[in-house]
Amino acid sequence: MNRIDTEILIIGGGIVGCSTALHVALRDIPVVLLEKRQVGATASGVNFGGVRRNGRAVEELDLAARAITIWQRLPELVGNDCEYAATGHLKVARNDEDMEAMAAHAEAQAVYGLKVEMVSRNALKARYPWFGESAYGAAWCSTDGQANPRLLGPSFARAARAAGADIREHEPVVEVEKEGIGFIVRSENGLEVRAHQVVNAAGAWSGRVAAWFGEEVELWPMMPQMVVSEPVPYFMEPALGVVGGDVYVRQIPRGNLIFGGRSGTADLDEGFGHALSEETLCTLQRTARVIPCMADINIIRLWSGVEGCTTDHLPVLGPSATTPGVLHAFGFSGHGFCLGPGVGAVMAELLLDGKTSTEIAAFDIKRFQ
Repeated sequence: MNRIDTEILIIGGGIVGCSTALHVALRDIPVVLLEKRQVGATASGVNFGGVRRNGRAVEELDLAARAITIWQRLPELVGNDCEYAATGHLKVARNDEDMEAMAAHAEAQAVYGLKVEMVSRNALKARYPWFGESAYGAAWCSTDGQANPRLLGPSFARAARAAGADIREHEPVVEVEKEGIGFIVRSENGLEVRAHQVVNAAGAWSGRVAAWFGEEVELWPMMPQMVVSEPVPYFMEPALGVVGGDVYVRQIPRGNLIFGGRSGTADLDEGFGHALSEETLCTLQRTARVIPCMADINIIRLWSGVEGCTTDHLPVLGPSATTPGVLHAFGFSGHGFCLGPGVGAVMAELLLDGKTSTEIAAFDIKRFQ
């Protein structure tokens, strides 16, 4: 049997796992990461690519601010910018009730230092004439942005390996056994890792891992379905989402429009998300009501992934309630792409210092007990 001894073992090679591995390795602490397929392949690499604080739950704003500071220094941290750009973000309303709710949320966000501007219907159409009549107004945040999901996870993994982390792909974890003050982690392929601490960053499968430690968390799979168009003349700089989450769109500088709002399908035992072609037409029809010129574009690709969603749409982040030495980082409910780089920094602090300066009390797993 192949055996490794290390200080920290991370289950899951998404953005959260790879960012944690990097931040631990940068402090010269031995760390091993086991990923059942390829790093950044399940949710981290197939999402919309939004990097926003606008419209987030206030409980996540401190963590999001921590993440944004890391996004801003990606070139020095992981060797490239992952196409991150602070293009701004529009949260679009379709009625008075949406506008009132966004205005109230803007005030709540202001307490956390986030500046959000409310834009009236007329001002929105004057600023962005490509909006249709269903766009009733918006909340605008100039400091939000977007990035390429396909680059982020692998970039963190490469940087972590360069810093000394041992990252092993195609190593599904099947068992964690408590032994003395540490753990024995076994993979499907016969690899055995002995570690002092274990991080559960297994994405949509994290509920199953938590159950190994007697912690029951309802985690349902969400399968956002993404669509990309042919390149068209560039007209949309900000990323945007519509209240309710059923339309979100961004355009990259080479002209392709990336959008979504419907769901694919997935089987956790199989492990893949599958896009549904019939959902794509619904996505395009609803998006075209907000941005009419998109009715005439050609679609060239669609895909889906699998993310874990908690019942309150907030992540589980911090120590296990039952097993000292186990830390959880999962259930990001569609928010993990933006938050993930910051979560890794927070997890490294919890693992190595036993505390973090970032506010995470709302994410304690004990709230589900």
